[in-house]
Amino acid sequence: MSEEQIRENFYAQDAETVLSKLDSTKEGLSSAEVNARMEKYGPNTLNEGEQKSLLSKFVDQFKDFMIVVLLAAAVISGVLGEFSDAIIILLVVILNAVLGVYQEAKAEEAIAALKQMASPQAHVKRDGHVITVRSDEIVPGDIVLLEAGDVVPADIRLFESNSLKVEEAALTGESVPVSKELVEVEPDAGIGDRLNMVFSSTNITYGRATGVVVGTGMNTEVGNIANMLANAEESKTPLQENQDQLGKSLTVLILVIAVVMFVVGILNNRDWLEMLLTSISVAVAAIPEGLPAITTIILALGTQKMAKRNALVRKLPAVETLGGTEVICSDKTGTLTMNQMTVEKVYYNGQIHDASEAIELDLPVMKIMNYANDTKISNDGSLIGDPTETAMIQYGLDKGMNLKEDLAKEPRVGEVPFESDRKLMSTIHELSDGRYLVATKGAPDELLKRTNTIDLNGDVQPLTEAIREEILASNTGLAVQALRVLAMAYKIVDSIPEEMTSKAVEYDLTYAGMIGMIDPERPEAAAAIATAKGAGIRTIMITGDHRDTAQAIATRLGIIEEGQHDAVLTGAELNKQSDEEFARNVEQYSVYARVSPEHKVRIVKAWQNHGKVVSMTGDGVNDAPSLKTADIGVGMGITGTEVSKGASDMVLADDNFQTIVVAVEEGRKVFANIQKAVQFLLSANLGEVLTLFIATFLGWTILEPVHILWINLVTDTFPAIALGLEKAESDIMKQKPRGRSSNFFSNGVGGAIIYQGIIEGGITLFVYWWAISNPVIGHGEQLAHMDAETMAFITLGLIQLFHAYNTKSVYKSIFQVGLFSNKTLIYATMLSAVLLLGVILTPGLNAFFGVSVLTGTQWTVSVLSALAIVPIVEIIKFIQRQFFGKH
Repeated sequence: MSEEQIRENFYAQDAETVLSKLDSTKEGLSSAEVNARMEKYGPNTLNEGEQKSLLSKFVDQFKDFMIVVLLAAAVISGVLGEFSDAIIILLVVILNAVLGVYQEAKAEEAIAALKQMASPQAHVKRDGHVITVRSDEIVPGDIVLLEAGDVVPADIRLFESNSLKVEEAALTGESVPVSKELVEVEPDAGIGDRLNMVFSSTNITYGRATGVVVGTGMNTEVGNIANMLANAEESKTPLQENQDQLGKSLTVLILVIAVVMFVVGILNNRDWLEMLLTSISVAVAAIPEGLPAITTIILALGTQKMAKRNALVRKLPAVETLGGTEVICSDKTGTLTMNQMTVEKVYYNGQIHDASEAIELDLPVMKIMNYANDTKISNDGSLIGDPTETAMIQYGLDKGMNLKEDLAKEPRVGEVPFESDRKLMSTIHELSDGRYLVATKGAPDELLKRTNTIDLNGDVQPLTEAIREEILASNTGLAVQALRVLAMAYKIVDSIPEEMTSKAVEYDLTYAGMIGMIDPERPEAAAAIATAKGAGIRTIMITGDHRDTAQAIATRLGIIEEGQHDAVLTGAELNKQSDEEFARNVEQYSVYARVSPEHKVRIVKAWQNHGKVVSMTGDGVNDAPSLKTADIGVGMGITGTEVSKGASDMVLADDNFQTIVVAVEEGRKVFANIQKAVQFLLSANLGEVLTLFIATFLGWTILEPVHILWINLVTDTFPAIALGLEKAESDIMKQKPRGRSSNFFSNGVGGAIIYQGIIEGGITLFVYWWAISNPVIGHGEQLAHMDAETMAFITLGLIQLFHAYNTKSVYKSIFQVGLFSNKTLIYATMLSAVLLLGVILTPGLNAFFGVSVLTGTQWTVSVLSALAIVPIVEIIKFIQRQFFGKH
């Protein structure tokens, strides 16, 4: 047996062939053979994967382009003696790296959680005897015995099964336990359709079975998921891509400015070393070294707000990525639906009734669904059992039925357990008059074969062919609504049969009615999907359920229109399409049914190949690879497995799809606020660069390095952080998603940076020119020059504080968005103003900074000139709105 055979499609072969290929028998392996196979295949565990050292993770954080630019700036600042600037830059870079290492460590929890799901022990047959072994000691070819309550220890091909039901939701996404059958399956069947197989880490909920291990460790379906998780390519978020783009653009611009300044200076016969240092100083001034830190702070503030709205962010860039989301691929079970089977329709007395309607508790259909039921009611009132059975009990309790009291009066004295081949179960109850009630429930078509009468309004009548056809038509009507239908029947007998068999019990029954159940959609999901649609976001539903169920739920949610069959694709149909063909067709599909984990990853990648920003939601193990592949993975906090949460960028504390839409709004606001910070910082830096650039050509020494450093420190940082607290614009969820194509300079920000930077530089140069043209009488040349430098210093600093209010909106007037709507911005500009003015007004500090105490006229010219930035920008915005249609 080769290692490749472990992943063979054993489900498509008969049991004898499987045993032969695995060199095993129903009596199990010998101890010697187990040891040999353990040596060959290794333990039944998931691989640890390559573990990076803490140092390696830390070093990786410095590979980002913007970080490289900042490190270069820090080195240059240090060489020029600007140690304060260099220290600030290095602190920002180190903080960024520490956060990155923390996020990466959290992401590695996914595979660790996957390992925790493994069964601790298993019952196997070896050397002809049944023994208990640790699950990691199981090898291919082992014969495993399973019963209710077991966690399946490996992938197993069954050859004996007694009413086996397996809960596979974590692997397939299907909310109802699957009844396993000893049948051959088509080779292209999806995981959910491999009825003769059970899979590692799933749960046995009912019955017993025996089978042969066909896959262990990484050769199981769960191992396949772990492998996909380990190899999933985590693409950069749009924010990270934008930061890279910004870094590259700034680098090119800075180099051009530095080279031009140096060349012009040499042509003007300036000292080459002086020009080199001046050019480098201007280049360093152009770098917004605080941007990564400010971006991190704005993202962190966004995470706090989202946490209050039940969206827990695990990775900071995910906050902004949500704002750019164009496609939300959502798992159905537990995300769009309640993950709780619920009775929706009840058929009795020849009519279909809504479950919301009142119902008489002594109706036969009501009694049978609660009696022929193995659900256990715990002391705290919670229901334990198969979801379809607990749904019926819950329905009875909701209608006021006292099941414990009823069963005490009419106790169960016998039963014929459910079997997948006949699709029925029966219980027998002793009545107060000494007779016995036979309560039977099961598949309508199978039950009708065993009934010859029907209960209509308490009158037992013959079950005619016409009535039978009417019942089957009602059954079909419920089924096309994707309801899971079960029928009820009963009879009263004088004595209990000697043998509790279907043949002895389930005959001559009276038809009582039937119920239709479904895992219903969340009440708020449809509205949230509609809101997302209004925001230009497309919702895609992905599920392991059958096609009809998926289509019905998607229609009810408004994801597709009634009868839109071509928008639904099954996993088997997807297998027939190549990646290239699927990428071409992906936009026509909105619903995917019977899919495997590989399919989910293909769906996400196909949308990403269209340039879309994709969000993936999910709660099961099967969702983990696609959660990691998506631009933003959204896990479920309540129903989600630790594996899915570990692979996610964000976790919904309330498992509510609507919370995703709320988070998208917050993400859009975060990006808009980061853009405002970028606009503010870069226009300020451009103003500084232009001031120094032009002043150098004119032969003016307009600002000292310490002036530039102080302006950058006190007037950039605080207002930029405060802009991160701006409220979302009222129409933010009516705008199209920004997607991948937009960047920090989109939506007019780039143009605003340029013209506003030019205005800032122009005003500063004007004030300096005015100062040297109008020296204070009595001041010598040196003091007059200091006055001019001081005026340029205070003007440039105040311009930036006033300009912070201009950046509250690219095109709207500050009076439209609210001049004083952001109290934090008011406090931030006041604090910055105190720190800026303090160096002039505080004795000792003014000497250190090389500034003079200004006259009243000089103060007036400086402050009014700085304030002029507001009306000038307001006029330009007005022109843009009125004549160019900008909004």
